[in-house]
Amino acid sequence: MHPMSPKASSLVQAVLVMTTLGSGCTPLPPQTKAVQATPPPPKITIEEVARFPRPGTSVPGRPAFSPDDQWVTFLWSEDGSLTRALHGFEIATGQRKALPALAQAGISEENLTLEQKLQRERARERGLGVTRYEWAERGTNMLVPLARAVYVKDGVQGEARLVRKNDDGEPWLDPMLSPDGSKVGFVADDALHVASTETGKVTTLSKPREKGLVHGLAEYIAQEEMGRQHGFFWSQDGKRLAFTEVDERKLPIYRIEHQGTNPPLAEEHAYPFAGADNAKVRLGVVASTGGKAVWMQLENTDLVRSSPDGHYLARVDWMPNGSLFVQLENREQTRLDLLRFDPKSGKGTPVLSETSQTWINLHDMLRPLKQSSGDYAGGFVWASERSGFMHLYLYDGQGQLVRPLTTGEWQVDSLVGVDEANQRVYFMGTASDPRERHLYGVGFAGGEPVRLTTEPGMHDVVIDNGFKRFVDTYQSLRVPPRMELRNLSDGSLQATIYGDADPRVAALGLTPPELVQLQSRDGVPLYGAIYRPAGGAKPAAAIVSVYGGPHNQTVLNSWALTVDMRAQYLASRGFLVFKLDNRGSEGRGAAFEGRIKHDMGNVEVQDQVDGVKWLVAQGLADPARVGIYGWSYGGYMAAMSLARAPETFKVAVAGAPVTHWDGYDTHYTERYMGTPASNPTGYEQSSVMAHIGELRGDLMLVHGLIDENVHFRHTARLIDALIKQRKNYELLLFPNERHMPRAEEDRVYMEQRVSDFLTEHLAAQPPA
Repeated sequence: MHPMSPKASSLVQAVLVMTTLGSGCTPLPPQTKAVQATPPPPKITIEEVARFPRPGTSVPGRPAFSPDDQWVTFLWSEDGSLTRALHGFEIATGQRKALPALAQAGISEENLTLEQKLQRERARERGLGVTRYEWAERGTNMLVPLARAVYVKDGVQGEARLVRKNDDGEPWLDPMLSPDGSKVGFVADDALHVASTETGKVTTLSKPREKGLVHGLAEYIAQEEMGRQHGFFWSQDGKRLAFTEVDERKLPIYRIEHQGTNPPLAEEHAYPFAGADNAKVRLGVVASTGGKAVWMQLENTDLVRSSPDGHYLARVDWMPNGSLFVQLENREQTRLDLLRFDPKSGKGTPVLSETSQTWINLHDMLRPLKQSSGDYAGGFVWASERSGFMHLYLYDGQGQLVRPLTTGEWQVDSLVGVDEANQRVYFMGTASDPRERHLYGVGFAGGEPVRLTTEPGMHDVVIDNGFKRFVDTYQSLRVPPRMELRNLSDGSLQATIYGDADPRVAALGLTPPELVQLQSRDGVPLYGAIYRPAGGAKPAAAIVSVYGGPHNQTVLNSWALTVDMRAQYLASRGFLVFKLDNRGSEGRGAAFEGRIKHDMGNVEVQDQVDGVKWLVAQGLADPARVGIYGWSYGGYMAAMSLARAPETFKVAVAGAPVTHWDGYDTHYTERYMGTPASNPTGYEQSSVMAHIGELRGDLMLVHGLIDENVHFRHTARLIDALIKQRKNYELLLFPNERHMPRAEEDRVYMEQRVSDFLTEHLAAQPPA
């Protein structure tokens, strides 16, 4: 599940979609009073609220170094729209250039198949035109897949060579280059294929033996909740591919009718409801030239044998010596085993095992070491929350722990690079402040990490192949995203790749929210953000903007917070808008996030109530005029807050809310709640419907009718409970929208209706 779209990937992508130094954290000061001059009201229209990209966010995305480290390539829209094309920055000349155009138009919402549209939903992709590309690990080839064609470019400025054009047949799904760039793997007609990048000749590697099976595509639950987007994996020498076989035939079928189309359409989705069956997933290995597949003996592992309710194939990684590292997770998600498989025999041996009293957070921070000799030959870098915070660990070739590389009450967010020649690891982390992300380096010997990004705020980093430079996409509350080239040894600036001013930023005169700190009723420090109302009314009608769920952090020193245009619009109309990261959200360690175990929608609401009480105590908020809005988990939180804390919240707008967790998927829901059979009381009390009798305020429900993630059924079940309790509600439906509203006219209409609803029920001063 995601924020408005419950999960953001890279920093820049999060801005596009959401518009939503020491060994420990710096101690939080006591509760602070928010003090700031009242800004003049910005001139924001409702159309600006619905517009993408947000002001200042049309920044280059997906940066990568060319194989010779002479260029930085990226996707960018010169006209500031969502339609992006390939560009490059030549390091020697300092010039930014558009790369040779491709012969066919890129992605648009109209030229996609249903499968492609659903893949974009899983990736929360709004971009159009060229939306992805990849360099081969070796050689000079670059892959550029479009909606109906696949191209390969030879080098940065070489012409694009058409490998595949398909205007009416089955599209190539999830195309990926072999490490040497000579082949491209893809899935079509439920089978795994490779094609020569020189001739386009296609070889089918593996076809399902029965109807209803799929080879090479990640199942829904892997894409949506596990962060595994792929179902096949190239070996490092390019001679073999590991691939999944997915069997969803025993999953319940959920049918979605397109009520707003003519003629009517329907979709059928195999959906793994909490407590029900999951897809069965096997892992095979096949030669890239074709032949018989060898199936890995997952069923013979201790984790699978001891997990009668099923397991998850979480991650697959090839090692330099040709063995296969596989991460298996039990269904309860309290144990994860890393195993080494022999791709020739299919036999597996254990490497390490992680356990947790709450749950295992999956990550992509396994990095095999390629050196063939020395102390760490055959070893790897691994990340674990075993200390209560995500940190890095060094292992040798026998799978024995050598030492922790990082420690402290802060977390490592991502592993950016491992420089084996100089025995140094680079990572993004929160050692300076949990509301920021910085690049750090640490040696194989461990010790104090060295911070390499200096400006306060959020950094997203890509390191070159020679470990000399890095691209830093940086932003903060006051600085729109900019892209810079920096020296890896000391972080010094070498060139500005992108720092263009967006005239919309100056024209709108947006005032950044102020970050504040407060304490929950039981003394836990919490972070918040305040958008002060135009006109400076004190106390003002207050509106809480909430997400509140795990795997998301809202309050950051980030431009994304400043260009939350709904919050800015409401503030310009005299509302105070407030955000608070309650317990259960990420960025503060396992104990902070794990507080919601088996009891969702409880402590999160308590913390939001404590945030409102703090605003009232500061004289900022009128306690008689407090509303709340959110989407997805935030929609759940908005409805739950209105029902469980009616003395605090008078109005709520709940967008695409989960209303009962038995109607959401297995991997997400069971991670936090267990199954409906193992935790019936928790499921009941975490349902919005269980608390409808206490609801006294005004509620607006918003949902897309073809939402295949949080089904409209959630809102329908809530409506049924409201009717039975004779509770009033307003309903705003979008017949042709999924979980993430895409059509601009729909977003404009939604923003106007939401604004009008909040204004109607909160703006008027209550009688004395």
